Amino acid sequence: MIKSFARFVALASFSMALIAAPSLVPAFAAGGGGGPGADPTVTEPPASSPTSSSPKQPNARTAPQVKKTSKQSSFDDPAFSGGYRAAYATIYQRNDYAAAIDQLKTLGHDDHPNVANLIGYSYRKLGDYKLSQVWYERALKADPNHLLTWQYYGLLQIEQGNRDQAHENAERPDITAGPFF
Repeated sequence: MIKSFARFVALASFSMALIAAPSLVPAFAAGGGGGPGADPTVTEPPASSPTSSSPKQPNARTAPQVKKTSKQSSFDDPAFSGGYRAAYATIYQRNDYAAAIDQLKTLGHDDHPNVANLIGYSYRKLGDYKLSQVWYERALKADPNHLLTWQYYGLLQIEQGNRDQAHENAERPDITAGPFF
């Protein structure tokens, strides 16, 4: 029980550290936990493919082709990336949550876990816990292992007095494993 509580406190402390020092965190940190290709600052090397001059060899192993999903390619779009960064700055630098919600919804990617997470965060900061929960759940539907959404969702539950539910979520093995535990 004490170990579990210590884990939860560490998780909450880590979340608060991220919020308290946004100038030290890259612009895409709020979307973390999105899986391969979801971090817009990380690019995958191009898959190798035989050139037209090289003969195909039977049984030759080639790198698997990775099909990009719309969630992965969103950050490749300069308009989306710029809009996301602007909304991020609106939230973490200016604390203008209502404006950030409008900016994020304008992006047209409400199903992206990073976008839905920031909308949920903004609603939570505005005190609208019902809408915040809706958006956190939308982010988790898009990516069930979205770590930052789980952290923010836990903070929402604590703010509402649901410590047992927050504790239960903090005990999930897929979100408690990490370098900070």
